[in-house]
Amino acid sequence: MIKKDNSKTPRSAKAPASGAIQKSRKPATAESREPARKKAPASGAIRKAAKPGTEGSRRAGEKRSGSMDFRAAGRKRTVAPQKPKQEHPEGAMRLNKYIAHAGICSRREADELIAAGSVKVNGKVVTEMGYMVMPGDEVQYGGEKLRSERHRYFLLNKPKGFITTTDDPQERRTVMMLMDGCCAERIYPVGRLDRATTGLLLFTNDGELAKKLTHPSTQVYKIYQVELNKPVTKEDMKKLLEGIELEDGPMHVDDIQYAATGGTVDKRVVGVELHSGRNRIVRRLFEALGYEVHKLDRTVFAGLTKKDLPRGRWRELTEKEVGYLKMI
Repeated sequence: MIKKDNSKTPRSAKAPASGAIQKSRKPATAESREPARKKAPASGAIRKAAKPGTEGSRRAGEKRSGSMDFRAAGRKRTVAPQKPKQEHPEGAMRLNKYIAHAGICSRREADELIAAGSVKVNGKVVTEMGYMVMPGDEVQYGGEKLRSERHRYFLLNKPKGFITTTDDPQERRTVMMLMDGCCAERIYPVGRLDRATTGLLLFTNDGELAKKLTHPSTQVYKIYQVELNKPVTKEDMKKLLEGIELEDGPMHVDDIQYAATGGTVDKRVVGVELHSGRNRIVRRLFEALGYEVHKLDRTVFAGLTKKDLPRGRWRELTEKEVGYLKMI
């Protein structure tokens, strides 16, 4: 008698259907057992950089492959050797500065004189820019020996009857007579006031500053008190503000007001502010409108005033005033 086998075959172990192809698995290797590596970023992809100075940035720098820091690789940066600073004896000075200190001209103009061969040092023509004048050297220009002096600045309240010049062949009274004994340095007037005009006049031996204050582009402002032969009309004041055509071109004033004398307004006396440095400009403006100027007094020049300065007297500028003039 044959016994039946009642054990059932599990469903999961069913045989594959006929005709089906069963794929064979590859045997496991060491590489397959390693975790999958992250794919490298595609060409052209932008890698987000860590912030400089952080631990992440240092690690990122360590992990980068293929990059090379030339400095870290030992490539030294070549630095040009510095030339030793040339030392000059105490009291040495550039030639252009020496000429400017002598009151001849500004430094820029001195460079032009040097380039033209017009300056001699110890009897030899010097054309080298930046030439240093040593203590004891003799500098000549135009056949005259120059002296480099410290700069001095003086303000004069000029009286009537003196001409603005350093020398007059006709031996008339000059403003230099009023400045006699003020200093040992050779000073000269900056700009000019005609013989009949009174008021403020600046003196200095600073050629660079003098050139600056008299140059049209600087436009140093001045205020004049003008006394006329008749009252000035409002219409003529408007014309002066708008501009009047003169023989050397149009000209206008910046401001004009009636002056108060003794608490009352005298319309024959006006205060005029302007920036022009043309010769006799105030007189010519009023003459063009049919007025005669009886008195003309410059009360303000480049911010300097006549306060505590009597007529015919002078005073030396303060350090603060000189600094202001150089800032204009």
